Amino acid sequence: MRKILIGFLCLVSGFGIAQDKPTDSYLDVNYFKGNIALHNNDILGLISGRPDGVILSWNKKTFGKEAWEQRYNYPDYGASFIYQDLKSEALGNNFGLYAHYNFYFLKRNLMLRIGQGLAHTSNPYDKIENPKNIAFGSRLLSSTYLMLNYKKERLLDRFGLQAGLSFIHYSNANVKAPNTSINTVALNLGLTYNVDESDDEYIEKEDTEKFTEWTKFNFAFRTGINQSDVVGSGQYPFYIISAYADKRLTHKSALQLGVDVFFSNFLKELIRYESTALLNNGVTGDEDYKRVGVFAGHELFINNFSVEAQLGYYVYYPFNFETRVYFRAGLKRYFGEKWFAAITLKSHGARAEAVELGVGIRL
Repeated sequence: MRKILIGFLCLVSGFGIAQDKPTDSYLDVNYFKGNIALHNNDILGLISGRPDGVILSWNKKTFGKEAWEQRYNYPDYGASFIYQDLKSEALGNNFGLYAHYNFYFLKRNLMLRIGQGLAHTSNPYDKIENPKNIAFGSRLLSSTYLMLNYKKERLLDRFGLQAGLSFIHYSNANVKAPNTSINTVALNLGLTYNVDESDDEYIEKEDTEKFTEWTKFNFAFRTGINQSDVVGSGQYPFYIISAYADKRLTHKSALQLGVDVFFSNFLKELIRYESTALLNNGVTGDEDYKRVGVFAGHELFINNFSVEAQLGYYVYYPFNFETRVYFRAGLKRYFGEKWFAAITLKSHGARAEAVELGVGIRL
């Protein structure tokens, strides 16, 4: 990790010397150290130390040239790399790449960063070589991280400092069992470097435009692969058809109400397994694997992207899997006025069921 920090600082110095055009960007490097949160007692045997690591980031500033930038108090957007030593022989090390946004509060002294990406773990579960790692069933993981930092830029020429709390989540969302996931809560201390000698001026225009829009109707198709919690039960595709109405209340937010129809093939295998495994739980093997849910949701619009969160309830629930209440959260990207793509996580409480890749249309 020391080599990573030294290499990044050398890159910062070289990058600053090489710049001859304004870029409105800055770099930051953060060291963090913390604890693995015990969200599941099954992972107690995996916790053997205090994880640490480094977060390297490139950030692009906004100054209000577009209306959405002003509405969100001139956020930054960028890309991050995270290296984390989980201080556990069974868990190994994780390496992640993320896209992120930085949002500012308290006269831009308080920064909230939200990052989403993919991570690679060095030592996933293997029934022969690494049977203790019940957290990661695959090498490729979905990962989310949050930073809440007090931040001061340009304390010494182009250099500044930031410090605060970080939260890092890793999970493969039951793409392959086992998957108890790992959450790290940590303190971080960082150094920032502004590429340009000075920043642009923020554009302040009063937004007098009154937002009005008719109710829209959405149709989405989601798919992916997942597996039950039974290790070795196999990975199967799933298909979800969704229809919902949304009412956009402001430039930023909309409310949703709709229905999902789930075709989850992993449940076919789970029903077969439970009906033949002499579990005495009443499963006969004739149960339907399909489910139907109704949901209410909220969508937060940020430029061409949006953050979606939904709470659902199964009204057709022939096989008892987890609970009747489900959650969905994720990111959407709009292409024009109608079409969108999405990546979302569906879960029952803290237990993830699937990462969903979707496309849809808003009419």
